[in-house]
Amino acid sequence: MGSVTQRPIKVLLAKLGLDIHWRGVVSISRMLRDAGMEVIYLGNQFPEGIVAAALQESPDVVGLSTLCGNHLSLGPKVVQLLKERNMEDVLVIMGGVIPPDDREELKRRGIAEVFGPDTPVKQIVQFIEEKVRGRDPS
Repeated sequence: MGSVTQRPIKVLLAKLGLDIHWRGVVSISRMLRDAGMEVIYLGNQFPEGIVAAALQESPDVVGLSTLCGNHLSLGPKVVQLLKERNMEDVLVIMGGVIPPDDREELKRRGIAEVFGPDTPVKQIVQFIEEKVRGRDPS
């Protein structure tokens, strides 16, 4: 496999748990695709399913979307399961309606960044590109 600078950044996106609010994550998946990233959208998944897909797809980024209050339990669980499978180099980000007080706790527990509903897509793309390409030695 070529370096990240030679191939598109691969992003695996999923809705956490049984959250039925899918419109935002589908829009983001299209926008990331339009920015030149390879996007795999899983739909609704629990952490075990997300990590199983990550093992098969080898993404650079796992993006989690939530609007139903499960972010503090399910988001860090994804990070934990990735670490248990020696995939701690995968960047994990989260988006959705998440209380400001919970954002720092999520970061402390391994979520690289938390994006709210009004975050410009350009900011998300820039964050991903800087984090993924910045760690690529080539």
